[in-house]
This record gives sequence, structure tokens and C-alpha cells, in this order.
Amino acid sequence: MKYMEMSKKVVENIGGVENIQNVGHCATRLRINVKDESLVNGEALTNLDGSLGYVFKNGQVQLIIGANVNEAYNDFVKISGFSTQVDESTEHTELKENKKKNFMYYVNLVGGFSAEIFMPIVPALITGGVILAANNFMINYLGVSPESGTATIILAIFSAAFSMLPIYLGFTTAKKLNLPPIMGAFLGAILVSTSISGVEGLDFFGIPVTSVDYSGSILPIVIGVGFMYYIDKYLDKLIPEFIKYFLKPFLTMLIVVPFTLIVFGPIGTVLSTHVGNFVVWLMDSAGFIALPVLSALYPYMVMLGLDKAIMPIGFNAVATLGYDPVVMVMGFISNLAVGASALAVSRSVKENKEKSGALFSFGLTGLLGITEPAFYGALIGRPKALIGTAIGAAAGGLVGGIFLLKSYVMGGAPGLFTLLFFLAPDGTMGNMILAVITAAVTIGVSFVATKVILRQDVKKKQLKEEILTTSENN
Repeated sequence: MKYMEMSKKVVENIGGVENIQNVGHCATRLRINVKDESLVNGEALTNLDGSLGYVFKNGQVQLIIGANVNEAYNDFVKISGFSTQVDESTEHTELKENKKKNFMYYVNLVGGFSAEIFMPIVPALITGGVILAANNFMINYLGVSPESGTATIILAIFSAAFSMLPIYLGFTTAKKLNLPPIMGAFLGAILVSTSISGVEGLDFFGIPVTSVDYSGSILPIVIGVGFMYYIDKYLDKLIPEFIKYFLKPFLTMLIVVPFTLIVFGPIGTVLSTHVGNFVVWLMDSAGFIALPVLSALYPYMVMLGLDKAIMPIGFNAVATLGYDPVVMVMGFISNLAVGASALAVSRSVKENKEKSGALFSFGLTGLLGITEPAFYGALIGRPKALIGTAIGAAAGGLVGGIFLLKSYVMGGAPGLFTLLFFLAPDGTMGNMILAVITAAVTIGVSFVATKVILRQDVKKKQLKEEILTTSENN
């Protein structure tokens, strides 16, 4: 239990286990929702052993852990004794009602919700994406036959990751909304059923059902589970206790499934089409401007959780266009810039070998796609280093935007590990070479710019100290 001491201190400084509303985690953060924000001692949570940083927003304590966040989560649950069953009657509604609901409130709300429903499935998306890219490489360059058993098994792994996305999102969305997760997964399984997904001529009691291919879709299942939340609340009050266990799930699905198929599915399809058209227009009209700006802003999207909120744009682009020219591309460029800047910071503190080694590992992790340790552990406390990050991201974004870099696979944590995402399915190497050039420009410019900025900052501080020393001596 590596995070035992940290967990004890966290519990002590958030008002005890009785003040915990819910506990969860994403790829790098331990997320603890509290009932009463006034009981949180932020100062005591700032520099905990085992944590790289601390964020507190919208009633949620977020501890930046890094790649070992699942271990930290398990230790925290054991130490705190918190039950994952949420008691809604204990929710601190007064603080929520008094909270000022401005623009940033809703930004954080959407970002936090998206992060918690997408992050648990990211390992599956990364695995599916990488293995599809590897399959394309083997077929085009290693002589593996598309009809071989090897290719069939690999495509089955990819399909399980992406085609079954509604099942995974149904589970995580239901869990986030405090519904039985199996009910959300159940709805997702219905959507991807071969009897429904993409089938023409269906009707429900004479009402026509629009044909929609739900494999890999996002919006229909999220909207459907959101609708399920309200139906579940209503039926919970209406149905007598002694038959609720049997009758409520039956009536819930009897109501939710038709609404999802007849209303939410077509709405999601129309929205996806419009999103795809907008992405094409944006990159054709102003890609050389939009991509550098978005790449420079992406680390702050990650900080707010908005990187997960825009993932549906990438999925819709791949589904409608066959490639994603925005989400994965700007994430790829930005993550490389963050990682390279962290490496530059590690070189600037090389006199402290222990600290330099930790920062160096943060930088390498960032280059592979997980940037929060680098961002919080190396950069956010050095605002001038972030200027180097932005310069490198803008430089890489300019190259990618001018020459229209594309990702043919959606997944999580874009970085050097997911470089094969840029290999075209037909095996042509033009886009892949462009991705390598973009990566080289991003890493090189970020590292050099950050190094120069930090060196100049040190020189300015030394000059100020010399001037002060001289004046004191005189």
C-alpha cells in the first residue's frame, strides 16, 4: 500500500470519510467529490508525498498521481473505508444551489463528466487503435494476408474496442449517474445488436425506426442513459417496494429503448454529420491557423478535462470522413511539446540529480502521451517554461496544419506510442512521414525554446542579484 500515508492525510484534510460524496479516478488523477467544500484544507493537500499536485473545483478534490493512479485509488478506498454506494440523501445541496453557475462552471461540469465516462475505457481504445495500426502495417509491408487468421484475430480485438463502444460508455455513464452500471451496458448492447444496428425497415408498434449504425457511436448511448436517469427516478417513486426489483428494470428498458432508437439515434446521427462537415470546413479554410492555436491550448484543455469532452468530435470525424484532422492531431503535437519542455526543465536542474531524474521520467512519459505528471510536476510551477511549450506546439501545429496531417485511428493518449495511428490504411507513407516531421519539429522547437527561455531567466536573476549585491556593498 504505497499510498497509505497519503490517503490518511487526505481523509484528515477533507473533513473525514463522512464528507466524501464519491471517489473515482481518470488516467492520472484521483478524484474525490466532497459534500461540504468548507471542510477541505487545501493548504495541507498541496504538497503531499505521492501526489504531484492538487486541484479543487466544483466540489471535487483532484490529486495528480500519475500512471499509478489506480493503485492510489485502491489504497485510498481501503484506508478511508468509503463505500462506493452513494447515498444521495446526504448530498450537500445547499452549497450546490449557492454555487455561482457562470460559464466556467459549465465548462468544468462538462469536462469533469466527460473525463469520468471516457477515461475508464481509454486502455481499450489505445489497445484497439495501436493494434489496428499495426495490422495495417503488417498487411502493407510485412506480407500478412488480410484474409489470414492473424489479421482476423487482430481485427476482432480492434472491433471489440471500438465497435462495442456504446456498451462501455453505457456502463461508465450509468455509473457516473449513480444508476446500476449493468443497465447502461444493457442499453449499449441493444444498440450494437445485429438485429438493430444498421438494420432497415424496423418499426416499434407501427412507429418507423430510422436505420442507424450504432457501432462506435457516442451520442445516442450517452443521451439514452441520461434519459434513463430520469425514468429511473420517476419509476422509483411510482413502483411499490415489494415488486420494484423485478418491475423497475423491465419498465425502464421498455420506455428507454424505443425513445433511444426512434429519437436519440437519429438526433445523434444528424449531429455527427454536422460535426464532420464543420471539421472539414475548419481545416480546409483555416487549418494552418486553427491547428497551431488549438495545439498550444490543448494542455489547458487537459487541465480542465475538456480533452475528453472533444473526443466525440474525433470519433465522428473518423466515422464520417475516414480520418481525424483535429483532435488526435492537436493532442499528438501538444503532448510532444509538453514532454519535450519537461525534458528541457530536467536538464536545467541537473545539479539536483534526484529531482532531475524525476523530471526526466515525466518528460519521457509525456512524449509517450501521458502529460499530466510533466505538466503539473515540471511545467505549471515554471510559467516561463510553458512559453517554450506553446512555441513548440505552435510550430508543430503550423507544419501539421499547412500540410493537413491526419490521424486514421482514434484512441487515447496520443504521442510517440501511437505514431502508427498516422499510417494510412492503404499503406502509403506520405502522412506517416509528415507525422514524423511534425513530431521532430515539435520536440526540437519545444526543447530548445524552453531551454533558452529558462537559461535567460537564470541569467536575469543572477544579474539582479549582482546589482543588489553591488548596491549593498556601496
